Amino acid sequence: MKKTTRSGLIILIIFLIVIGAYTVFTLKGISGDSKITINSSDTYRVAEDSESYNPSAAKAYRNEFIAALYIEGTISAANNSYNHKWLLSTIESLKKNEKNAGLAVFINSPGGAVYQSDEVYLALQDYRTTKRPVYIYQGPMAASGGYYISCAGNKIYANRNTLTGCIGVIMGNSFDLTGLFDRLGIKSTTIHSGANKNMLNYNEPLTEEQKAIMQSMCDECYDQFVSIVAKNRGIQYNTCCKISDGRLYSAKQALDNRLIDAIDTWDNMLRDLAENELKKPGIKVTTFKYQKKQSVYDMLTEKALDIQTAKAAAQLGVPSEVIKSMNDKSLVPMYLAPVN
Repeated sequence: MKKTTRSGLIILIIFLIVIGAYTVFTLKGISGDSKITINSSDTYRVAEDSESYNPSAAKAYRNEFIAALYIEGTISAANNSYNHKWLLSTIESLKKNEKNAGLAVFINSPGGAVYQSDEVYLALQDYRTTKRPVYIYQGPMAASGGYYISCAGNKIYANRNTLTGCIGVIMGNSFDLTGLFDRLGIKSTTIHSGANKNMLNYNEPLTEEQKAIMQSMCDECYDQFVSIVAKNRGIQYNTCCKISDGRLYSAKQALDNRLIDAIDTWDNMLRDLAENELKKPGIKVTTFKYQKKQSVYDMLTEKALDIQTAKAAAQLGVPSEVIKSMNDKSLVPMYLAPVN
């Protein structure tokens, strides 16, 4: 067999394997809208070793459960670790479930979009109209929008190594590439009507008027954030403004500033919720956690896009983040911690 023929067969076999794998994943429903299934391993009981645990009394609430709801990743419409539609739907279904005795919300997020953060906060506030408790546990990070959502809880716990706070707003990125384009001989023109229709685009400088426009919207979002914190944490507004300068706080610093209620473990928070708040030691805890599983096609296209972006950035001599932002015309205000 000729080498060219053999090489062609190898390529064909590899191609068929990739197509076959993609088909299998697709048929199994592994896509951006995939929902988590709750396995028996995701359900357990808490505080059964409590002195107040009474097996006979526990029979009265043997079918009830605490929902351990996980909020992880950047808060947006949807991404690899967060799905807004799934989260709101889950909170609503738990609200309607009479067997659900309360929520234990685990947050590990640097924050995200103002719109989605506020919707989750409001959904949890709506859940609380059932008079069932919402306990918040802050994992490695519960910053900015993650902290905003935390304010919906009856009580906020944090791990001793948690980073939290970051009360502030980021709104829009402005990259003025006109000087670079002039040097490279590149002409980019956007036809628009209205003096500010093209603001924050990379092919026009940002004017002072446009800065003021963006700052006014940013300030409104900031005032909303500070007001939420002040109201729910029992802190005077002016005092709250002083600690709301966008900085991250350690768990101890957050406790000193009354941004959280306790520093402890997840297990101890569940015990407190079951034993002291609900008076139901031995109650079940059931986990609700979104998990997106990418298809082969998603992984390949994402990798290809990253490669093309890196090439374009290298040719222009600018960071890859600039290239990514060039096609992003959104002016979405973000409660997002400025960390990776």
